[in-house]
Amino acid sequence: MARPPPRFVPTLTEVVQTSAAAAPAPVPAPPPRTALPPIHPEQLAQRVLHRVDLALDRRVREAIATVVLEQTSALAPLLRERLEAVVREVVAQAVAEEMQARGRGPGGGA
Repeated sequence: MARPPPRFVPTLTEVVQTSAAAAPAPVPAPPPRTALPPIHPEQLAQRVLHRVDLALDRRVREAIATVVLEQTSALAPLLRERLEAVVREVVAQAVAEEMQARGRGPGGGA
């Protein structure tokens, strides 16, 4: 059994009026297009090649940046692992050399 809508809800049979201030401003028509002067085929080719060159330069840079980022992300865990190993070796070597120097130096205890 369908329930009737609330008393103040507009239905499809009612017309909802809007104020003139809320009406959208009309969109101006675009200016008429003027005919372009004819262009020599070689000039057209040069202009097209220039646009292609600019677009290719931008897209190649983006592609290279993406690949470098992907490769760097893939290498990060391996680099971190190798760097940790190198730091451990260097610290262990420095500690061993310091211990050896203290054992031989003046005032060393052995």
